[in-house]
Amino acid sequence: MTFESFQTSLADAELPVELSPYLSALWHEAAGDWDKAHQIVQDIETVEASAIHAYLHRKEGDESNARYWYGRAGRSFPTGKTLDEEWKTLVNEFL
Repeated sequence: MTFESFQTSLADAELPVELSPYLSALWHEAAGDWDKAHQIVQDIETVEASAIHAYLHRKEGDESNARYWYGRAGRSFPTGKTLDEEWKTLVNEFL
């Protein structure tokens, strides 16, 4: 799957079946279901899930919680990067 096909799939009513849990969470968030995205990553104990968890809390506006999860992911809080840019970076990272 390419970034373009992933992005195009957001117009579909159903999640593509071949997606990893990481991409599934990012898909649900972009499709407007923050809660489903959060539900997917909150119980996965990997640095990759922590990076998405951080992004979700940043998107939510909970900066202190986001900073905690960026720390768990071994990443810095992305100052100067828009949420859209961060989402694109994460999607490309997991494709």
